[in-house]
Amino acid sequence: MHTSDCRLVSTIGLTALAAVLLTSATVFGQAPSTAAKPTGAAKASTPPRTADGKPDLQGIWSNATVTPLERPKGLGAKEFYTDEEFAKLASRVRQGDFGEEAELGAARDNPLRYDISIYGGFDPSKASFAPNKRTSLIVGPEGRVPPMLPEARKRNADRAALNKEHEFDSYENRPLSERCILMAQERIPMMPGAGEGNLLQIVQGPGWVALLHEIDHSTRVIPTDGRPHVPQNVRLYQGDSVGHWEGNTLVVDTTNFTNLTNFRGSSEKLHLIERFTRTAADSMNYQFTVEDPATWDKPWTAEIPWTTTQGPVYEWACHEGNSMITTILKGARVADQEAAKKSGK
Repeated sequence: MHTSDCRLVSTIGLTALAAVLLTSATVFGQAPSTAAKPTGAAKASTPPRTADGKPDLQGIWSNATVTPLERPKGLGAKEFYTDEEFAKLASRVRQGDFGEEAELGAARDNPLRYDISIYGGFDPSKASFAPNKRTSLIVGPEGRVPPMLPEARKRNADRAALNKEHEFDSYENRPLSERCILMAQERIPMMPGAGEGNLLQIVQGPGWVALLHEIDHSTRVIPTDGRPHVPQNVRLYQGDSVGHWEGNTLVVDTTNFTNLTNFRGSSEKLHLIERFTRTAADSMNYQFTVEDPATWDKPWTAEIPWTTTQGPVYEWACHEGNSMITTILKGARVADQEAAKKSGK
């Protein structure tokens, strides 16, 4: 069994989703936002404090959710479900009918993953998810990622065309996730998972906050001591993150991405602002705002509810020795040789 399969079966409590969803109105009840500014500042309780007096965000968190990133088109500008609508949705989810209103990630049916339904942790109708009444994680009346600018579409098309028919030339032509450098769920902004690799541990110290992600045991160490960003000529896959506190909220500003980061087609001009607000002892509101003038004509914001989990965060091994890359490239060389023989070269 894959390392993450073992972790999931032993770690995530398989409580009935219906119970979680149907109690969410009191635990996670939210009012529609009216301000253009991100709504993560919504009604946070007074959090405990660390030894240096900062809000204590520490713990092991899960961001599993069945709320989709983008709002289903049939819902128009509807930002929140009513109690009755939410109860009906909960009933459907309990029966395994997710429709398009679910961001199931790794828990979706996948013919290449035989264990999805065998192991209970991968059964989305039984796994525990953080609920909210939003119709989409993206906030606002549109509820969708803004249309990509024409120049951004061309940029991404040109990049794809450059690699076409060269996908197996070298390891450098393979995706970062396939090379175990940067997996989808450890990328920032941190998108939700549902059933696999969605645990995150936060540890704080004076002037620092560290986020240990289950996927690839990736760790972000974020300074909160007021330092500036590194020089613009320093470029990083995950950008350069610096944090500061606004009341009870940790605000993390990230710039200096590479042109290979490509979050939903973004460029190296990507600018990300994340907000972490503990709303109760067992819940956190994670919010991010994406800005990239070379990709979209306006910023867009999403909110993802997090819940505490007991953990621990076990090791998640991408590949033991990452033999997949060598196997893929060896297979490609064999195919090249066979093609050369057929052509008489």
